[in-house]
Amino acid sequence: MKLNERSVAHYATCDSPTDHAGFLRKRVERHHHHAHHSTSYQRRWFVLKGNLLFYFEERESREPVGLVVLEGCTVELCEAAEEFAFAIRFDDAGAKAYVLVADGQAAMEAWVKALSRASFDYMRLVVRELEKQLEEACTSLAACRKSPRRSSSGRKRHLSNPALPPVQEKPAVVENGYSTWGGGPDRDGGHLKPPPLPPRRRSATGSPAGSSVPGLSPALQESPVSPETACFAKLHHWYGQEIVALRQEWQERQKRGHP
Repeated sequence: MKLNERSVAHYATCDSPTDHAGFLRKRVERHHHHAHHSTSYQRRWFVLKGNLLFYFEERESREPVGLVVLEGCTVELCEAAEEFAFAIRFDDAGAKAYVLVADGQAAMEAWVKALSRASFDYMRLVVRELEKQLEEACTSLAACRKSPRRSSSGRKRHLSNPALPPVQEKPAVVENGYSTWGGGPDRDGGHLKPPPLPPRRRSATGSPAGSSVPGLSPALQESPVSPETACFAKLHHWYGQEIVALRQEWQERQKRGHP
């Protein structure tokens, strides 16, 4: 793989998001004559961006001294003289392995997790798994939409306590095109009874509204509702006449200057 050193150096130090960063000690092996080699550790500042792991001599350095492309590799703990060591190993037999040492257990676990998730191979597996879950969810939703819905049985449960048995709704009784009160015969004579009339309003003079109201004819002052007739339209019309008369009385009092 050929990389443009200038572009890579700029990407390493630009303001692009950093996935992980921190100090690690990098193992360096030096080979000498007569098959003699020595091992030492260099403290470097590592920066992970995407699948590229940069390392610098110092945290304030403007150019990286090395780069590891995290593709086709595995990140695993390794046995070493140093504690909290882990290694980045590649599938190729002749590829160089990177042995790194963290400052503590938490730092080591964080680095292993971040590096293991950095490759495009890992992201490809995550995308495939998410696509599979999405396909299963869409299939389940389509099956739910095709299944017949439970029809309403005309029964409902108590809202205050769902554990109570359902309450059967009473059918509405229609008379002359209007629903009447009650769902069945009363206990006395089998006839429908209207609800009790609301208390009459008091007039502006303070007298009970049960007395005669100016502007209402005697015929209108008698309620049209009787035990034999429970028509809401007639009751509404009768109270509307009373409101009109009271409004006219109030307008006349305003004209005369009374509050």
